[in-house]
Amino acid sequence: MYGDLEEARRILTESGDTWAIVGLSTNRLRAAYGVAEVLQRIGKRVVPVHPKAETVHGEQGYAALSEIPFPVDVVDVFVNSDLAGAVADEAVAIGARAVWFQLGVVDEAAYERVRAAGLAMVMDRCPAIDLRSLG
Repeated sequence: MYGDLEEARRILTESGDTWAIVGLSTNRLRAAYGVAEVLQRIGKRVVPVHPKAETVHGEQGYAALSEIPFPVDVVDVFVNSDLAGAVADEAVAIGARAVWFQLGVVDEAAYERVRAAGLAMVMDRCPAIDLRSLG
């Protein structure tokens, strides 16, 4: 497994409070919308990253990670696996501390690149589910 529950716990509790959510839009039916709500409830700042750059949950959106004008601690990735590697590389480039690939998002080469760059990472996990597991 790429990032166990303990690694997920460290990201959730030690990696910082500003989470860029790649794929977050105003579509309430998408998983990203609900996960962002959960993260906000535990005190995280969620920053929507989506081509439409929509404001979601009261936070201004950006079209790309590189457009965010402040530091990002964690990049949470809700895109197809074939696009996730490029997002992971952008996360490294902007100086994020951790990368989180959501359930179903798997790119082993990207995982290895992110870890080699010194960032924490989990893959194919959901922070909302892991928060429940952690109590």
